Amino acid sequence: MVSEHDVHPPRKLDHCVLPTADLAVARERLKALGFTVAADAAHPFGTGNCCVFLEDGSYLEPLSRVALQAALEAEAAGNAFVQRDRAFREKFGDEGFSAVVLGTGDADADHRRFVEAGISAGDPLSFSRPFRDSSGQEATASFRLAFAAPENADGHFFFTCQRVNLPSGGRGALETHPNGVTGTARIIMLATKPDIHAGFLERFSGASHEPVQEDWLNLRLGNAVLSVMTPERYQSDLGLDRAAPHGQLDLAAIVFQCPDIAGFRSHLSMQAVLFAEADGRIIVPPAAGQGAVFVFEESSQ
Repeated sequence: MVSEHDVHPPRKLDHCVLPTADLAVARERLKALGFTVAADAAHPFGTGNCCVFLEDGSYLEPLSRVALQAALEAEAAGNAFVQRDRAFREKFGDEGFSAVVLGTGDADADHRRFVEAGISAGDPLSFSRPFRDSSGQEATASFRLAFAAPENADGHFFFTCQRVNLPSGGRGALETHPNGVTGTARIIMLATKPDIHAGFLERFSGASHEPVQEDWLNLRLGNAVLSVMTPERYQSDLGLDRAAPHGQLDLAAIVFQCPDIAGFRSHLSMQAVLFAEADGRIIVPPAAGQGAVFVFEESSQ
């Protein structure tokens, strides 16, 4: 359990990393789902993204390898982010859901905590990259990351992200989406025994889990919930089978807050996007450029 001196306001979900083979394909897929997609951005270590920013501060990071030689050099130099990205792709392919990221005000303190807890997944990483706001103005954004992973992570990883320097212009219209989505409600992970992952998730997030059920485990963040459930519970709740096991702790689905489910249903139909419905929720299966199941549930604004 988390000790008393570790208690602090709940961490917030920062973003989800979604490996993809091609950012152009990811962009078109996400646009078809009604998301506004930011301009492509390149990291200095060979990867790049085209992000979807949400009003609640969370975002999606479709991630591709855009400069192979730079990525290989970063791996050789011990860059944990690129190393973990390669490990995921080698095991599961170029489309998927590889990492959950929480926000932090002190990545170095997180790293020390991860080392002491025995869950560190590499040295902290600092980097800067150009950022273009919704008006097209460019500036430089700087970040510092601290990495963690459970034993036998099977390519998945977790990290905290400190925004050391973020341009004052903000994201503006990039947070407004034709599908109406305003935030991330829940991250769903699959495991045959959810309770065995409680310790790692507590040490990573600093949050205490809610009472554990046989097939269900929840940790409540400041803006979302981390849920671990059995494949059987997943099938019962969402009507979905686990298409292919992605490790012992499988990052499977992202649940979004959508104020207008009826309007979103019409949008998907017009875009000829395959979807299903269960208990008033719209469920969109993975596709090229969309590495996780996307679930949209109605929420008040």
